Amino acid sequence: MDLVDMALIALVSGAVAALYVSWRAARRLKRLADTVDAFARGGCTDRLRVAGADAQGDAIDRLAAHLERMSARIGEQFAEIERGVDRRRELLANVSHDLRTPLTSMQGYLELLLLRHGSLPPAEERNYLETAVRHSERLGRLVNDLFELTQLEAAEALPQPEAFSLAELAQDVAQKFALDARSRHVQLRAADNAGSGTVRAEADIGMVERVLENLLDNALRHTPDGGSVTIEFSADARRARIAVRDTGCGIAPAELSRIFERYERASRSAPGIQGGLGLAIAQRIVRLHGGELSATSVAGAGSCFAFDLPLAAAGPAASPARRIERMSS
Repeated sequence: MDLVDMALIALVSGAVAALYVSWRAARRLKRLADTVDAFARGGCTDRLRVAGADAQGDAIDRLAAHLERMSARIGEQFAEIERGVDRRRELLANVSHDLRTPLTSMQGYLELLLLRHGSLPPAEERNYLETAVRHSERLGRLVNDLFELTQLEAAEALPQPEAFSLAELAQDVAQKFALDARSRHVQLRAADNAGSGTVRAEADIGMVERVLENLLDNALRHTPDGGSVTIEFSADARRARIAVRDTGCGIAPAELSRIFERYERASRSAPGIQGGLGLAIAQRIVRLHGGELSATSVAGAGSCFAFDLPLAAAGPAASPARRIERMSS
């Protein structure tokens, strides 16, 4: 066999080997493409499984492994979208109920006033009007809460951080609720657990004030006569910490895990308790500041809602006047 024959044999063998490798690669790619097509036809909800997928293998095996991981992420995103749709459906149902209740009551009292106008004693007429106004105010609060939560979830309201004193903010908010606390015969106070009065946070003052207002309103509504509500604040090396503690009726352990969902209602024993969006708004604001709002409770003994904020660096703190000016702008 001369050199020409040997060269031809080597060339043919190389071509056959190349064709075989190409055919094998094409077959593997076709199998991968068919698997992806089936995954797409199935709605991208089931996780993609590819035979031979190996993150340490050759290029095709690595591609298959990447597709498997991508399909897992797509599946998680689809599941989260479905959960979001369910939450929105539940939210809409709950909000529709709470919108309808005060609206129906207000309409009933106003129609009664129209029908019996001029024949009602002044005191009874005034009582009907005051009741209609209360339902109107409740309706307005719910609409405002919905609007605020929508803005927060759409990232249309972003924090504008500045340094401020937690002691000053706690005292200001406590003073705002002092009359309500006295009317409920509940003791309300602010306690500095750091003991120095110098704890300063770097956050949006108006937003943090909104969180405290929601937590205090929640605590006062669930604390019976003779109880107490305390705003506590402290700090560690990295974060400022605020808590609102009450001696109210508490929350059942099974309900704590869902208490911050957008319209979850905890079945508390205190009378006259209404659901709302206050805790969902508070949680969203705290998360915008990189913190987390948590709740602990003992049924029949009270609850504690706590959250953390970034600590402020040394320097002047924002004054109450500046906060009022910012909130009114």
